Amino acid sequence: MDETLTEHAHPVPLPSWLATLCRVFAGFGGVVLLGMMLMTVASVTLRSTLGKPIPGDFELVEIGSAIAIFCFLPWCQSMGGNVLVDFFTMKAGPRMTHLLEALGDLVYLLIAALLLWRLSLGGIEMHRYGEQSMVLRIPIWYSFIVVIPAMMLLTATCAATMIGHLRLVRA
Repeated sequence: MDETLTEHAHPVPLPSWLATLCRVFAGFGGVVLLGMMLMTVASVTLRSTLGKPIPGDFELVEIGSAIAIFCFLPWCQSMGGNVLVDFFTMKAGPRMTHLLEALGDLVYLLIAALLLWRLSLGGIEMHRYGEQSMVLRIPIWYSFIVVIPAMMLLTATCAATMIGHLRLVRA
């Protein structure tokens, strides 16, 4: 099969349950992003008309941004949407391309696993010490309820895409 030169990654098929979970998390991240947008518009409108913004709006945007970003990561990985530098590999064959993508997925898998481990410990520590946001006094560890499963999903997705690329190397 002759592949044309492309700047795009070569996504691999994932198990349907994994692809569905990636879509659900991305959808949830989109809802959080939409909520942040609406809250920001409301806060700016209230600030300009009444001189009173929504208290703690920046805290809510900070927490919401973290949640949205972590929810989007598995979807991005599943779609092959991460940054791809292919200057040296544009003319490489499909096997070499998939081998290099598998190597990149392995590196990302190791980074995701490291982040999952450290975020888990950080969330436990924030819960133990009762760390809260400054204005609204929202416990910071609440965001970890979504962030940790999103990182678990990212780790599983990196493993699945790596395996998928390795299968295509052997094909």
